[in-house]
Amino acid sequence: MPETDAPLPAGAALSENTQRTMNPYGGQKPPPHSMTSQKKIDILRVNYLRGPNIWTYRPVIEAWVDIGDLEDFPSNTLPGFYERLTGWLPGLIEHECSPGVRGGFLERLREGTWAAHILEHVSLELQNLAGMRTGFGKARQTSKPGVYKVAFRTRQDHVGRAALHAGRDLLVAAINDQPFDLSATVTELSDMVDALCLGPSTAHIVDAATTRRIPHIRLTEGNLVQLGYGIAQRRIWTAETDQTSAIAEEIASDKDLTKSLLKACGVPVPEGELVRSAEAAWEAAQSVGLPVVVKPYDGNHGRGVSLELMQQAEVEAAYHLAHRKGGGSVIVEKFIPGHEHRLLVVGKKVVAAARGDMLYVTGDGVSTIDQLADLQINSDPRRGSGEDAPLNVVIPSNSAEVILELQRMGLTAESVPSKDERVLIQRNGNVALDVSALVHPSVAAAAALAARVVGLDIAGVDMVLQDCALPLDSQRAAVIEVNASPGLLSHIKPANGPGQPVGKAIMDHLFAPKADGRIPVVGITGTHNTGRIARLVAWLVHISGKHVGLACSEGLYLDGRRVDARDSTHWDAGQRILINRSVQAAVFENPSVTILEEGLAYDKCNVGVVTDVTWLPALADFDILDTEQTYKVARTQVDVVLPSGTAVLNAADAQSLELASLCDGKVIFYGLSPEHSTLAQQRAAGERTVFLREGAIVLATGESELPLLKLASLKPSKAAQPEMVMAAVAAAWALNIAPELIGAGLRTFESSPQKTPY
Repeated sequence: MPETDAPLPAGAALSENTQRTMNPYGGQKPPPHSMTSQKKIDILRVNYLRGPNIWTYRPVIEAWVDIGDLEDFPSNTLPGFYERLTGWLPGLIEHECSPGVRGGFLERLREGTWAAHILEHVSLELQNLAGMRTGFGKARQTSKPGVYKVAFRTRQDHVGRAALHAGRDLLVAAINDQPFDLSATVTELSDMVDALCLGPSTAHIVDAATTRRIPHIRLTEGNLVQLGYGIAQRRIWTAETDQTSAIAEEIASDKDLTKSLLKACGVPVPEGELVRSAEAAWEAAQSVGLPVVVKPYDGNHGRGVSLELMQQAEVEAAYHLAHRKGGGSVIVEKFIPGHEHRLLVVGKKVVAAARGDMLYVTGDGVSTIDQLADLQINSDPRRGSGEDAPLNVVIPSNSAEVILELQRMGLTAESVPSKDERVLIQRNGNVALDVSALVHPSVAAAAALAARVVGLDIAGVDMVLQDCALPLDSQRAAVIEVNASPGLLSHIKPANGPGQPVGKAIMDHLFAPKADGRIPVVGITGTHNTGRIARLVAWLVHISGKHVGLACSEGLYLDGRRVDARDSTHWDAGQRILINRSVQAAVFENPSVTILEEGLAYDKCNVGVVTDVTWLPALADFDILDTEQTYKVARTQVDVVLPSGTAVLNAADAQSLELASLCDGKVIFYGLSPEHSTLAQQRAAGERTVFLREGAIVLATGESELPLLKLASLKPSKAAQPEMVMAAVAAAWALNIAPELIGAGLRTFESSPQKTPY
């Protein structure tokens, strides 16, 4: 399975059905079906595979589609179809498809490919247009003519389903030469992406985790995300972490307290007073010295902040604005001339810095200030109302801060400035110029100290500086705010440069250099006593000193205690194990049906056990009709074994050798006889095997042998199933559990959940 999920252009795979000849009719005319009848595509069923699956390592939508008469009409037989489709979706040129080059998919369209394959690419492209970049897809013909399985990557279930249905409608419209409202479709999908997907800042952090191969689980429909599994996990909520103190957040929200603490620790802050009336605000302004800044006591994002106030009327008007925006007391403080800067502190150091500029419009003698803002400010692609916009849209007539600023100049939003007249719109809130490389060490030290004084592990420290490249003591400077849960977009998507890797910095803060947030995970697939093997493996891990979570057909277990007696071979049960902070190791039973319906509950495992590759009648519902197709399901368990992990395979199973070649890590074979050819080859290569000799289980590394225990020493129920016991022993050995403990665990394990000690 391909592991990459790069945004398009990417190599979306060519469907198996399109492996037929490029011209399916050998240059002859297509079959005599009527081209005048309306063609349709029926979506028969849709499934969301949330974990590694038979298609790929990532979540995908899998749809069964019936293309009906279109089975006889590949794309090169549909008059005008190519032009209509590419006219609507010119971005399809970036889809490489099987040729592996830009324009590869369009080449397939011209040469002739089938509607299911096209639907795969259209669904991907609609997600891309909606702002959810994806690039993996496949289409395969089923055993029923005209019915295909279409799989494509999606980052959100509901968005993927909507893209599939919209893609079907667009494709049918293009085939039948009917109108289609692409703009409305993309708008609807974009709204879904904004509402349902991770916010851009959280997604940036998650991407950084993925780069480090740290798994993640989205815990809510919002931005609460778990990084890592079990006891090794950490949690983030956008720019907050599980290390972010609630006390520190309260301090940061209390601007007067923050300022007093910073001042006591030697951090430069502006002189100011807390006031509760407009009259008191003017008195405070005269006391600290004009000009002043008036801002809410409890506010953020620059709302309700007025700068460089000189007159009593301005101060009193600014007080009322700040009181309305903050809902409480107001701070009046000395205005510090200079540029607004936002320094992002992660851990104990500054990892990014951005500078703000004042915002102006230039008159043309015709347009109002509102109109000029639209033409000259809001045309900036970095401005928008969505979460992915680092700067906000500015509508002067709708902004109390801008209205007050204009009033100070005797203007309104409807005023028409004369030609070339510059009008100040905003004095703050436009922090978007990256200056990370320019920050003087003394400035960075002051910002980092400010974050530590407040107690925040991630903080946005707002400073006013004449020049961030100059030493702090050589200029008039001050920390004006310390913000919890700071915005990251101004650093991720600055006005200049490629952006700062703040996600990586947060990962480095949360995890040690070589830590990956993982706990030992064992997955077991097959039909031979897999539930009992899973329980036995979990018990062997537990007696080695770890708290173990187990999800299997016999229930959900924590250590030896069964907490849910229902069949737990499903996604939700697996997630319950992985989000449990007390779990130090996890064991999962993964029947083929579960892999086909939901995918695996984990992304990678340390040990993957495959007892056998056996076809079962239940697999026919998934169009898995023989052992060869079942093999593709079973290989999913081996595909996810970590390079540092181990696959445990049954030497007696005919498919084991092929599975072994797919494993990125080591392999342990187990079997009844050391004379078995597979075991002999494994031993000759110096690798590990488990087998029986004279009624005893033997652990062998190459020619070196370690007898473990006699089967006769076990209870009859276990002694009668030596392959089950050997599979569990091999899995425990792969986890480096001491042979003495493995032996002790085999003797103390009870098949009945009520009798198992814990």
